[in-house]
Amino acid sequence: MATKKANGSAVPGIPAKIPAIAHPLAEDPADIASNINYHVQYSPHFSPFKFEPEQAYYATADSVRDRLIQQWNETYVHFHKTDPKQTHYLSMEYLYGRALTNTIGNLNIQDAYAEALNKLGHRLEEISEQEKDAALGNGGLGRLASCFLDSMATLNLPAWGYGLRYRYGLFKQRITKEGQEEIAEDWLEKFSPWEVVRHDVVFPVRFFGHVAVSPSGSRKWTGGEVVQALAYDMPIPGYKTKNTISLRLWEAKAGAGDFNLFQFNDGQYEAAAQLHSQAQQICAVLYPGDATESGKILRLKQQFFLCSASLQDSCSALFMIGPISQSLCQCHQILGELIELQRHFFKHVDSIIRDDIIFRFKERKDGSSWQWSEFPSKVAVQLNDTHPTLAIPELMRLLMDDEGLGWDEAWDVTSRTIAYTNHTVLPEALEKWSQVVMWKLLPRHMEIIEEIDRRFIAMIRSSRTDLEGKIPHMCILDNNPQKPVVRMANLCVVSAHTVNGVAQLHSDILKAELFADYVSIWPTKFQNKTNGITPRRWLRFCSPELSNIITKWLKTDEWITNLDKLANLWEFSDSEEFQAEWASAKMANKQRLAQYILQVTGESIDPNSLFDIQVKRIHEYKRQLLNILGTIYRYKKLKEMSPEERKNTTPRTIMIGGKAFATYTNAKMIVKLVNDVGAIVNTDPEVNEYLKVIFVPNYNVSVAEILIPGSELSQHISTAGMEASGTSNMKFALNGCLIIGTLDGANVEIREEIGEENFFLFGATADEVPKLRRQREAGQFKPDPRFEEAKKFIRTGAFGSYDYNPLLESLEGNSGYGRGDYFLVGHDFPSYMDAQARVDEAYKDRKKWLKMSILSTAGSGKFSSDRTIAQYAKEIWNIEECKVP
Repeated sequence: MATKKANGSAVPGIPAKIPAIAHPLAEDPADIASNINYHVQYSPHFSPFKFEPEQAYYATADSVRDRLIQQWNETYVHFHKTDPKQTHYLSMEYLYGRALTNTIGNLNIQDAYAEALNKLGHRLEEISEQEKDAALGNGGLGRLASCFLDSMATLNLPAWGYGLRYRYGLFKQRITKEGQEEIAEDWLEKFSPWEVVRHDVVFPVRFFGHVAVSPSGSRKWTGGEVVQALAYDMPIPGYKTKNTISLRLWEAKAGAGDFNLFQFNDGQYEAAAQLHSQAQQICAVLYPGDATESGKILRLKQQFFLCSASLQDSCSALFMIGPISQSLCQCHQILGELIELQRHFFKHVDSIIRDDIIFRFKERKDGSSWQWSEFPSKVAVQLNDTHPTLAIPELMRLLMDDEGLGWDEAWDVTSRTIAYTNHTVLPEALEKWSQVVMWKLLPRHMEIIEEIDRRFIAMIRSSRTDLEGKIPHMCILDNNPQKPVVRMANLCVVSAHTVNGVAQLHSDILKAELFADYVSIWPTKFQNKTNGITPRRWLRFCSPELSNIITKWLKTDEWITNLDKLANLWEFSDSEEFQAEWASAKMANKQRLAQYILQVTGESIDPNSLFDIQVKRIHEYKRQLLNILGTIYRYKKLKEMSPEERKNTTPRTIMIGGKAFATYTNAKMIVKLVNDVGAIVNTDPEVNEYLKVIFVPNYNVSVAEILIPGSELSQHISTAGMEASGTSNMKFALNGCLIIGTLDGANVEIREEIGEENFFLFGATADEVPKLRRQREAGQFKPDPRFEEAKKFIRTGAFGSYDYNPLLESLEGNSGYGRGDYFLVGHDFPSYMDAQARVDEAYKDRKKWLKMSILSTAGSGKFSSDRTIAQYAKEIWNIEECKVP
């Protein structure tokens, strides 16, 4: 059966009874099926001879997008009319996963789309699998940003997200016998149906050049190379609300005027397209290697490109927001043509564009004038970690050089506009940029940073003489002649009106240690905002069986937007009927996970075993090495047992997943070790009934949506004081998974909320860690025999001939580079193994385990990103709900 197209030809695979009629706002399954068919025929992305799952996915996405665009338009019309203060969230990463299931879930049309696709001969689950995860992030930073956008939309807040449109992402992970192999992500190999390119939203971004000083003393950045930032918008719908906000991603490009036709025809092909090539590099890869100066310049280009384009846009968005900004669209189109036709006059066009944007800020819709002091009452800029720090000197430059403000007025506007979220206390993650590179790439910004630093130092010397001795580590510029750098975190703290940590322990460490001296100057500047996760993606949509049981027993689904209501599950935690339903839902998720593992690794795992999972970025401080050493010791003990003794053990399937940065040698060695251990354990007939070890390849959001619901124990075992927060711990706890972990990051608060008795605690505390490191340096550490036994077993070659000595030596010795067990794996090993023994015993008592699992979910109400974002909105951004009627 086939439907007839207008010209009489047939579309194979689509029943003839389903007409191709546009129903962009359809809710009835039959009308939705017609709308999907309409897009198959009139929004074709493929040749019209088949309707297989891939073609069905793109047509379905086009159909869903119809509704999204309607809500998008209504949202920005409403924002334009009400003119609220808006938040502009700048982040180098976003990991939002697949859009289809989340979007139809938030729009509350998932059942209708499932039925519509059935009418077309497809299953929604099958179609959803066709979507590739958007490769816009790496780990928790990007996932957090995506949860935040979901909550901003759900809470009806006026906000924008800003990021970069990475074509090849970080990398796709492939596991071979040699370990991890990195290959380019292919999420844009065809295209993303969720993004809308805004050809009218284009801003110039300059690099290199020099600072020109006029006779009057005014300064202007000129020369160098100028690329264009082109906007791609992704709609972010709220849950059961009309509000749909934007994630705006920038792509770097050069214009036709930048292509040297003479050079090309002369055979100088690379030179002819040099700026085009350089522009394409900016958004090619997330976190390009920075071992070389060219790599450092490229990373810095990425950061400035994000900041400059977003700031220019945020000013523009104050007036002509989203789809209604027709006059602005026309203006940008005209200016785009000028850029193409008059490349040699670009510096003048640049000024025209900037003047147009600022004009729209100064002239409100009623024609009255604006004072620059009112700018922060309309714009809030949030820096998600130090990557967007350059927004600070860039805003200062725009205000002073283009708008003629004096330093004091520009500084007042900037420092009341920008806020900063710190995500780490790790020294290597607190960015420090070479002053040489900065002067080369951004000469005007370095002048501004120098002046900020000079004024800060002068303030300390005049008003806080007690801190003069602290100036060398508090100042922004470290002028060490061997390696002069700009300390980006210091620049953020000095410049922002608010600095926040992301878990109570982390914020306490920031105030007591890392930023203690700044706290003595600005005690009210520092806040805590414990991270959260969206309960829509991370329970309602990824675990429908469990969420349906919760709704049934609570007699409401209001928990989806008010997660505190989960606390009411406590009263059912001893109910045998409730426990039986809970166990059934968890088993369904475990079976789904087992099928996935078989599909991607070829390894069969037993759903009746304890599913023990650690998935996160591979890093020594996250201590996947502690996990695999414990696993190795478990394997060795199982080998030494008699068959009868093994029957009394708790069978486990240990799963580890995550990406190691391409140049991080020890992290990549850990990945290989996990795979080598698995290759031996999983084929050992004496043991593999009681223990299996799986490395889950290419961990991403979609994989997490299968792993997390199927988990029973999750390992969050970082060295205390080193994990800012963590959010995967929240996702696991929300899904009824028990945690084995240290008192680090948000673990502390999770344990408080779910009950100490439902958390398997081990390890040194954050305040003990410095003392333990000093004792180690003094040669006072005595390793546990079990720890030594595990290392020795690796060195026997039990897991192959690969030389793991460099990795093991990082755990040995008392001091020195790459030595001395900085992350305290050896110290925490015995208490870790003792905690694992408690896990084994608890799992044998099924009723007790199920109650602990239920109470884990019941205690997770605090960890909703809705709560976190509501706190940001009220206590940092000062923005209010702006709900579309």
